[in-house]
Amino acid sequence: MLEILGTIGANIVSLPGILGLALGMMTRKLSLAATLGGIVGIVETFIFANFQLGNIVMLELVVAILVGVMAGAVGCAIRLKGATV
Repeated sequence: MLEILGTIGANIVSLPGILGLALGMMTRKLSLAATLGGIVGIVETFIFANFQLGNIVMLELVVAILVGVMAGAVGCAIRLKGATV
């Protein structure tokens, strides 16, 4: 349980969370923002695995993609809500 929580927390404060949020704030389309966040999660996992498929743990990849998608969607929501105020 602690490993899962640590993986989620590390991805939130790492590239998928921060860069996904920033990329999400650059667009007003929710699907594009979520896709960009997911791509950031995939790229981050491959970078930290030294671009070797044998070093990738599927749990980390799935969590990175989900965090990136959610961060991108939140960034898009911030952009949309901030534009109406």
